[in-house]
Amino acid sequence: MSIYFSLLTIWFVTNLVISTNGEIFTSMMNVRQAIDTERKLIYHLKTYIEQETERLRDIQRFYAKVFQLHSTVYTRLAGAAAANPLVAFTLIKRLHSEWPNVVYSNEAQENIQVLRSGYGGVEGSLPKHEDVQGAAQGLMRLQDVYSLRLEGLVRGNFQRLTNQGNTVDIYRPPVPIPLSGDDCFLVGKVAYDVEDYYHSVQWLEESVRLFRDSGLAWIPENEGSLEDALDHLAFSHFKTGNISYALRLSQELLRHDPLNGRVLLNVEKYERLLVENPPVATTASVLKRPSTTYLRTRDAYEKLCQTQGSQPKHYEDPELFCDYFTNGSPALLLRPVRREVVSFQPYVVLYHNFTTDSEAESIKKLAQPALRRSVVASGENQSTVDYRISKSAWLKETAHPSIGRMDERIQALTGLNVQHPYAEYLQVVNYGIGGHYEPHFDHATSESSPLYRLKTGNRVATLMIYLSAVDAGGSTAFIYANFSVPVVQNAALFWWNLYRNGQGNGDTLHAGCPVLVGDKWVANKWIHEYGQEFQRPCSPNPEE
Repeated sequence: MSIYFSLLTIWFVTNLVISTNGEIFTSMMNVRQAIDTERKLIYHLKTYIEQETERLRDIQRFYAKVFQLHSTVYTRLAGAAAANPLVAFTLIKRLHSEWPNVVYSNEAQENIQVLRSGYGGVEGSLPKHEDVQGAAQGLMRLQDVYSLRLEGLVRGNFQRLTNQGNTVDIYRPPVPIPLSGDDCFLVGKVAYDVEDYYHSVQWLEESVRLFRDSGLAWIPENEGSLEDALDHLAFSHFKTGNISYALRLSQELLRHDPLNGRVLLNVEKYERLLVENPPVATTASVLKRPSTTYLRTRDAYEKLCQTQGSQPKHYEDPELFCDYFTNGSPALLLRPVRREVVSFQPYVVLYHNFTTDSEAESIKKLAQPALRRSVVASGENQSTVDYRISKSAWLKETAHPSIGRMDERIQALTGLNVQHPYAEYLQVVNYGIGGHYEPHFDHATSESSPLYRLKTGNRVATLMIYLSAVDAGGSTAFIYANFSVPVVQNAALFWWNLYRNGQGNGDTLHAGCPVLVGDKWVANKWIHEYGQEFQRPCSPNPEE
């Protein structure tokens, strides 16, 4: 199996029982545990190298012994050497048994078998093809949403170009992890296989450049090569209409592989097309990102994600304020919560220091064994989708005293009834590689939604707790309201999903921006309509 993922540190997975069904890329918890698995593989490889080094040392010793005999005794004494019965005996013995023992030794096979056995012990939990695709798509998602410069990303830095053409660092890691030509080839091929030539051209261009710069030296762990990258890049350019460049790349490929019949036919085809339709001398064509029909708010969503919660104009609103809040609850009188009103329409509030580090760690540990791929409502059912990349688990208040205490705190802060079934169990979420949740509503927008199975109405409110910090990305963006909230560790974000008349508030359309760098954990508490009749009564105004 290829090991080109080791450069990113994200491609191997633990041998612990977490997930073996091709969903490793959906949770950074699994990625963190991957270090343990690779550490075990390193140990097995180190043992193998030591054993092989000892074996080769023995062979070198045997070679030196025999070479010395031939360069000294046999050469100097010539015929006299053969007359010596000791020389004759040792020669006959050596040719009869020592040479076969060296040539037919099983030690090499035994050493490699030990290595393969160690690898086999974790093989069942290694990435599946879906994980490779998902991780590559995660990189392309980050590239798109944050307008990352691919040249910088390949060098291990997260940068983007401003409108003025300047390079701005979004995040500079302490130790940049550059990508190899083979890494870029894999990402490009994932795009190529789904006919996404916008991305395949960019990533394969980088792959070709890196393979060329490497001096064409073959590396055993690589699955791709310069020839493979040229082949896929040429066809990608052909599909985007750049036939001239596709021809030049194919001709370069033939210099490395002159007998490739398929490429020879492609060259003939490209030459014929250029004769039939000569290219017009214009400026270099610019790749255009494909439009999307399912995400109409893509531009607004990505712009908000790029701000990473920094919108000075939004926060210049003089009506927004911060205070210490008790909600009139005796439980909060001696320890009021720091409240930051983020928006009035929709009403969104950030409660700082809602939980503690130890409490957050406790909740994450409780959730880890139960984490499964997150789903979304799809008609009357629920299903996994590409626009939500995470894993989640549900924790009852009886799971641990800390869950019960958190429910009590939520009830005191919101004044709402959070007992099941008037509220859902606490959902704990861990995001994956480029983990995100594209624009959506928390409340049901269809009467057939599975949210109604609790028979307690729609989701009237959401309280989302940030259980961790991230290095970059991961903001919560409210699309129509045009603001985003950065990840604030231990804080809780609260908003009303429904108006008092029970209608959904369209301005609560929100998204979890892709996590650029970091391990994002959140806990969601969704509170339903029923059980809140006295806590949040209807207004005399039917429009409210």
